[in-house]
Amino acid sequence: MTRKKKIYKKKGKVIKDLTRKIFKILNEDSNKTYNYKQIAAKLRINDTDGKTQILQKLVSLTVSKKIIEVERGKYKINEDRKYHIGKLDVTSNGNAYFMSDDFEEDIFVPSVNLGKGLHDDLVRAYVYKKRRSNKVEADVVEIIERAKQEFVGVLQLNKTFGFVLPDSPKMYADIFIPKSKINGAEHGDKVLAKITDWPENSKNPFGKIDTVLGKPGEHDTEIHSILLEYGLPHEFPTDIENEARKLPIEITEEEVGKRRDMRGDLTFTIDPRDAKDFDDALSFTVLENGNYEIGIHIADVSHYVQEDTPLDVEAYNRATSVYLVDRVVPMLPEMLSNGVCSLRPNEEKLTFSAVFEMNTKAEIVGTWFGRTVTYSDKRFAYEEAQAIIESGGNTVPEEVSLTGAAYEVEQPIVDAVLTMDRLAKILRKKRMKDGAISFDKVEVKFHLDADANPTGVFFKEAKDANKLIEEFMLLANRKVAEFIGFAKGRATNKTFVYRVHDEPDVEKLAALQNIVNKFGYKINTETKEKTSESLNKLLKDVHGKGEANMVETLAIRSMSKAAYTTQNIGHYGLAFDYYSHFTSPIRRYPDVMTHRLLQHYLDGGKSPKSEVFEERCKHSSKMEELASKAERDSIKYMQVKYMEDHKDQEFEGVVSGVTEWGIYVEISSNKCEGMVRIKDLKDDYYIFEEKEFAVVGQATQARIQLGDEVVVKVKHTDLERKHLDFELISH
Repeated sequence: MTRKKKIYKKKGKVIKDLTRKIFKILNEDSNKTYNYKQIAAKLRINDTDGKTQILQKLVSLTVSKKIIEVERGKYKINEDRKYHIGKLDVTSNGNAYFMSDDFEEDIFVPSVNLGKGLHDDLVRAYVYKKRRSNKVEADVVEIIERAKQEFVGVLQLNKTFGFVLPDSPKMYADIFIPKSKINGAEHGDKVLAKITDWPENSKNPFGKIDTVLGKPGEHDTEIHSILLEYGLPHEFPTDIENEARKLPIEITEEEVGKRRDMRGDLTFTIDPRDAKDFDDALSFTVLENGNYEIGIHIADVSHYVQEDTPLDVEAYNRATSVYLVDRVVPMLPEMLSNGVCSLRPNEEKLTFSAVFEMNTKAEIVGTWFGRTVTYSDKRFAYEEAQAIIESGGNTVPEEVSLTGAAYEVEQPIVDAVLTMDRLAKILRKKRMKDGAISFDKVEVKFHLDADANPTGVFFKEAKDANKLIEEFMLLANRKVAEFIGFAKGRATNKTFVYRVHDEPDVEKLAALQNIVNKFGYKINTETKEKTSESLNKLLKDVHGKGEANMVETLAIRSMSKAAYTTQNIGHYGLAFDYYSHFTSPIRRYPDVMTHRLLQHYLDGGKSPKSEVFEERCKHSSKMEELASKAERDSIKYMQVKYMEDHKDQEFEGVVSGVTEWGIYVEISSNKCEGMVRIKDLKDDYYIFEEKEFAVVGQATQARIQLGDEVVVKVKHTDLERKHLDFELISH
């Protein structure tokens, strides 16, 4: 006779996140003890099964010494164990690092200790030394705040449920989707899934599908996936578009009367050829005393986007425009960004201006800030302005002309461009002498066909016309910050939005030194001045060489990240004691805040409390970082797409990275980077030597190390993962 299996029925629901909830209660007062009944009361649990779960969890936490039983049935946090708050940096292999201000170095978290923590989550972790190895590790005991709940991935569907396999290599858990929450998605669709629950006894989070993006590999699907992966929008809500359309755009005589009228001053813009939003213009006038009056005129976005309106809230939430390979996702609706606020030629515009009187030595002898009305006489592409600078003449040749035909520029504008180029070079020379660092990194750009397929790669390098605009924008940003932050020889302590950049990390500089030594370069880090000087020499010496892009990238990574804050510490990279962002309010929300605060102080207002602005600065810095990641991902995506059509071609490249699992190679002709897996190196058995940045063949002692020139061929392209696998042809 067959025995029937005994069936155990659950008496009640499993309490979600019970460990986290218990820790939250015990952490409220680490000196206080609680019994299971008191914890149940705080959690509003009054059924017997729920109380049993709490008691069992308390016993389990006591056994693992995460809490202690002070007296029979009374529990508190084990303060002998060292708990710290920080963020998680999850790696692609499922382990992580715990980053906390309490430690100088990040602490390893093995996957078994993650406690359902995800990348960038704010967590509480127990930090301990392993008995045998004495290595420091961390154990996540509480998730304080999730960094994100939504993930892009591909749906794998069966009859009764599905799993979303996330695109991000940092998301180690597939998301379980009940059939009732598929939302019309089909097997193989790329979707946006939201985590709704993560039961304590499940290794996978539960979720629902919010949005079906399309089929993997399709261009728009992948671009929208990149945006959504970082929580970035790709379109405006209808009500925001409607609000923008309702704005009064007529420039009235009453409004002109409130402003300095500069419509009669010679004014022009210089922007990228494909730009649609022109948020800065320059004006130039020769004064009777022989000095120059130079105006830096910025779109007066704050006139149209009033504080706390829905339009303002939307702009704040976005905080920045996002520049992907094939499109711009603007901070403001197109009606504003490309229309009423854009300083288009032959149109009157409301502007906010910084006007300087300069002598022939580029010394400032007079300054004025305020709202203006301006009229742009001419729009130049950078290539057109560059042609004027290089030729010293007034003819723009057809090969660089925006219209496709050669044309002559009126002599006053030619004189203005040439004079301002000369002044900009003086400003730049002084800046470099003061310790600024010159990162003139080459930008990778793509020629795209009508369907946004890459047909070619080209490099964009900053020339004199770019640097002309850069220097005068830097001047305006610096002087606005000085005007508010520094008066009568001392800091004013007025609340303001600064763009700051801390000094480089000493350890990162040491690591950079170790790498560039391999190429015969040196960095002197004895003083701040010598560090800047030697970094500039390194960047100059490496320019145009095979290892240039790699060394420049590593040098940038050794720098601290620039950020927005109300606490001014200066800008190391630019060598400015005071610096703000004033010149791009169409595409950066901090510039809008700067405009509002500047006008507030010009009107005689008192310093507002800094807390609100500091919170907005943190949000803006975070959104800038997310936008930057999305931009990088779109470039990687396009590089992989480009290389799909070049699988049979051999390329010369440079080893740009060496790891225990493979070597990274950057192709010299197009800057596309891919990986040669160590297991695919068939001529020998190679071992990774970390200190040498090399892999070494055990039989032949052949070395492949950082900076080596190699020849590779595309082995595999993965558009979804934005990854290239190379085959090594020769080294």
